[in-house]
Formats: sequence, C-alpha cells, structure tokens
Amino acid sequence: MTFSMPISNTQRSVFYMFSITEKAKNQKQVLTLNELSKRKVVEHNSLITSIAKMDKTPLKMFELAVSCINTEEPPKDNTVYLSKADLFAFFKVSDNDKHSRFKQAVRAMQKEAYFEIKEEAGKGFKFKSIVPIPYVEWTDYHDEVKIEFHREIMPYLINLKKNFTQHALSEISELNSKYSIILYRWLSMNYNQYEHYSAKGGRRAKQVESYRNPSISVKELRIMTDTVNEYQRFTNFTQKILDIPLKEINDNTTFKVSYEKVKKGRSIDSIVFHIEKKPVAKNENYKEEQQDTVYLQTKADREAKQKMLFAEAMQSPYTKLLGEKWLINVADMQDISTMTGLAEKVYPLYDELKEARGLKGVETHLSYVASKQEGYSKRNVVKYLKTAIEGYLPTVALQDLEQPERANYKKPRSLEEVAKDFLPDYQNETSEAEKEELRRLKAEIDKKLRGEGLDHE
Repeated sequence: MTFSMPISNTQRSVFYMFSITEKAKNQKQVLTLNELSKRKVVEHNSLITSIAKMDKTPLKMFELAVSCINTEEPPKDNTVYLSKADLFAFFKVSDNDKHSRFKQAVRAMQKEAYFEIKEEAGKGFKFKSIVPIPYVEWTDYHDEVKIEFHREIMPYLINLKKNFTQHALSEISELNSKYSIILYRWLSMNYNQYEHYSAKGGRRAKQVESYRNPSISVKELRIMTDTVNEYQRFTNFTQKILDIPLKEINDNTTFKVSYEKVKKGRSIDSIVFHIEKKPVAKNENYKEEQQDTVYLQTKADREAKQKMLFAEAMQSPYTKLLGEKWLINVADMQDISTMTGLAEKVYPLYDELKEARGLKGVETHLSYVASKQEGYSKRNVVKYLKTAIEGYLPTVALQDLEQPERANYKKPRSLEEVAKDFLPDYQNETSEAEKEELRRLKAEIDKKLRGEGLDHE
C-alpha cells in the first residue's frame, strides 16, 4: 500500500510555473536557415565605423551570430546557438572539406579577428580592441554550434536606443569580399539616417540629402577598410576597395550605388557616394492569394477574433484600472493591436491574480507598476505589463504556500452569479443598451485621462 500527500491547486500551479521556468532557462534555441533569412543585423554605429581586423569569413560569421540576438532580451550568458548544416548553407559551402574549413574559420576568429573601436571620450578619444567571439563549441556528432560573445562587445549589440543601424542578413550572405561587407554596412548606416530624417524631420534638407550622398575622405576610407599600407597605387585602391565591392553590392543588395572622386589640388582627397534604393519587386501572386478560399477564411477568422478581443478589452474592468493608473492612455485604447494584445496576453494573467487576491489585489499591483514606470521610454504597453505580472505571479503563489490563509481568495457570489446557475446559457451578444453603457464607460475613462473629475480621496 502506498500513501500520497494531497496537493492543492495552488501548489500544482507553483510547481507548474517552476517547471516551465526551469525548462525555459535550459532550453537552447537552435535557429534554422529559414528563420535566419528573415533576420536583421542590428549594430551600434561605432562598431560599423570601427576597423574590422579580420577577413571575410569571420566577419560574415560575426554578422550571422549577431542576427540571432534579440536586442531587447539579451541571450543568456551572451550565447546563441546555430545549426551547423544551416551555417554551411549560409556560406554556400557544400564540398567535402567544409568541416576543416569551418575549424579554420573558427580558429582565425578566435586568434586573429578583432575590432578596433574609436569613441569620443572627454576632450579626446578612447580606443578599444575587442575579440567579438572568444568561444565557439561544437562536436563532430551534433549539428549544434554554440557561439559566445565577449561581454565587452554586447553594449554595441543590445539595448540600442540611438546611433544604431539595421540591415538585412540575407544581403550580407550574398557578399563575398571583406570590403563589400564593410562598405555595405557603412552605406546602410548613412541611408538609414536618410530614411529616418526624411520621415521624422529634425534635420535641414541639405543635411538629409548628405546622408543619401555621404562623403568620406580617402584617409578615413583606408582606415575603415584596414588598407592604410595596402594598394598604394590609387588605381589599385579604386579597383579593390570601390569598383569590385560596389559591383557586388549593386548586383546582390537593394542598393544601387555610384561614386565620384573629389580632388584637392592634384590628388584625390575624398569619395562621394550616391545611394539609391531599388524598387521592391511586386508580388505577382497576390491577386490569386487574395482569391484563395483558405486565405480568405483565415483572414476573416483573424479579423473576427480581433474584433471580439477588442470588445472584451474595452468592457474589461482592467482597462478602467489601467486608465486610472495612467498605464494606458486614449491613444492606446484607440489602438486595436494594443487592446487586443492586452486582452489576449495580459488580462488572463490578471484573472489569475484576481482569483488569488481579488480585484483589489490587481489594483494594488497596478499601483506598484505605475510607480515604477519612470524611465520606461519605449512604449510597448503590452510587453511592459505582461513582464510585470509574469514576474509577480510566482511571488503570489509562494506567499500562498507559506501563508495558506491568504490562498484561494473567494469573493462572495452576487445574486446575478447565483442566478446564472438556474438560467439558460448566456449568449455572447452585445445589446444596444450594453453598447450604450460601453460608450458611456469609454467617455468616463477618456474624461479621467484628461484629468477631469478625478477622485482625490
């Protein structure tokens, strides 16, 4: 005969949360080529203008690894995982010697490849020399490749708020020279600024145009491409650093780039580039796709679900609480994606807290969150609130284990709730009276958000 101790629902939920958390911590996300083809490389501009003391293969491997980083959720231990097979596919390597070539590339990356970064510091400059990927681990019997970044390179890759550039990894994969990659990154940096200030303003028209037609001195270009002591004849320099790389960029990326030489006296002093974006190819199958029955049904289902979630969010007491705590504003409530995101990802978690602590417990939590939101610059309301409640729920569950008297909070049932036991199943249809009440509630929330009629008890 065996005996077992009964486990409460609260204990089960705690154990479940702990197991999920532990699983997530230990889980390795090995990215596939299909995923990588959609990824972007995001880097600080100081890294783009730095001297890449490495050849083509380590530089491309670095860009590949960087594309796997979520800039706002840094990887654990500065580590990402790649598929060996997809890594070979990315480099378009298919010969029998690919494994030994991979080992050579890793060896070169760890022993010879580094960035020389120059940054303004006080009245002068600060110089850094960083080996970006000091540790790579793989086996001959597993497909997985472990890549660990140096801690000093991470500030140039994560939590970037300004002075950064984003470009497509798929375009980097098509470039087959170190100089092509360096030029492409630098051109992307300038053109991204052109697009940004063209849309947002904040710069004079002449300054905006200078980003589309950037100029760089020959001296600076030699430093950036690490060719100060190479290609001393300018015709050789032009061919190796400009003509061949730009042809590669024009043939394989969305850029169409030309250049002109600017003389100072009798010698070439600087280079002015002229950057254009190629028109995006039109999807010829879009009309057929839009007539496809499965596509149309999926689209209709998605839109119906979105409308339902939006209506639920607007009627939810949590929306009213968030408005009162200034955690959402009128613009948020008019944004369908924000409200549906709250209804789908955040409000179910509030339901869990309400079950344990009542609606007052939810209000207390939101008051705390509101008091801590200073310095939260990026307005991703759903992500911010979801992170906050996910971090709080395990604490509540632990408190319930330690203090059972606090667990399983049950609010007394109202007469309406009791009556539902004896009434037919509720039909989820909004009556005209309910719609009018919804409009009244929204007007009340809008009024409070404008600072009118606030209760300062």
